[in-house]
Amino acid sequence: MTRGVSSAPQTDTRNRRVLLAKPRGYCAGVDRAVQAVEQALDKHGAPVYVRKQIVHNVHVVRTLEERGAIFVDETDEVPEGSLVVFSAHGVAPVVHEEAERLSLRTIDATCPLVTKVHKEAVRFAADDYDILLIGHEGHEEVIGTTGEAPEHIHLVDGPGDVDKVEVRDPEKVAWLSQTTLSVDETIATVDALRNRFPKLLDPPSDDICYATQNRQTAVKEIAEQAQLVIVVGSTNSSNSVRLVEVAKDHGADAAYLVDYAEHIDETWLEGVDTVGVTSGASVPEELVRGVLDRLAEHGFDHVDEVESVKESMHFALPHELRRL
Repeated sequence: MTRGVSSAPQTDTRNRRVLLAKPRGYCAGVDRAVQAVEQALDKHGAPVYVRKQIVHNVHVVRTLEERGAIFVDETDEVPEGSLVVFSAHGVAPVVHEEAERLSLRTIDATCPLVTKVHKEAVRFAADDYDILLIGHEGHEEVIGTTGEAPEHIHLVDGPGDVDKVEVRDPEKVAWLSQTTLSVDETIATVDALRNRFPKLLDPPSDDICYATQNRQTAVKEIAEQAQLVIVVGSTNSSNSVRLVEVAKDHGADAAYLVDYAEHIDETWLEGVDTVGVTSGASVPEELVRGVLDRLAEHGFDHVDEVESVKESMHFALPHELRRL
């Protein structure tokens, strides 16, 4: 049985089909971070230590571990003088200070878009603003950004948190956000904050990263036409979890998150003729191909790729690697 790929969705729903979202999978920041670890291993040999998961994907982490990467939770777990890579999600200044104290060689694989948010936090804090950081408590990106200006930042985890916010001066308030949030929920949170603080200052540019927005736009389009949406990604990946939520909010009867094709439950496919498929920004394409093969085994052997936004972003490798 062959699987065809065409450029536009078909209208005949009598045949089982897959709507494959584009763009999907690796964003420029993830590609850069994964390459940073791979090239560090190539140039320096194993082991290369990585603080936290380089990106939030089970398969990527396992693959890098097989090559000799050692993932640790804290900097002080890295032997003195060793090489350590900081993850794409960014770290607080105190982490850099600790690495220097331990004489560690560092490669900073923080996504440039996260670095942008860090710089905005520093600038607003220097101007003595209270900073309302929209994000999820405990997420590594939020921890890193908060560390840039801990005395100025207040976490706001969605519209429900807005009434709890206390600031020193309602006239001097700015907002920032975690880069991987739901675009719609972030807009709702900002609107609620502005109702409380009419003088709320915006960041110089949108903090939600281009890849997060593009993948959410794509999944909205396929969710309108699919009874079921399968998102390939890991449960600790904020942007992948958001894709499931967005799919449900925009027409899909059901949406599920899976790491691998074998995690698909056959009962999900009962009574379904159109399945939407996408993947989070930290997911390699081979995992999506595995899902398509699994669906083809169940009669979903025609794939229509639905391109919502053209994407061509690329980031240079961390400067520590470029020097080499």
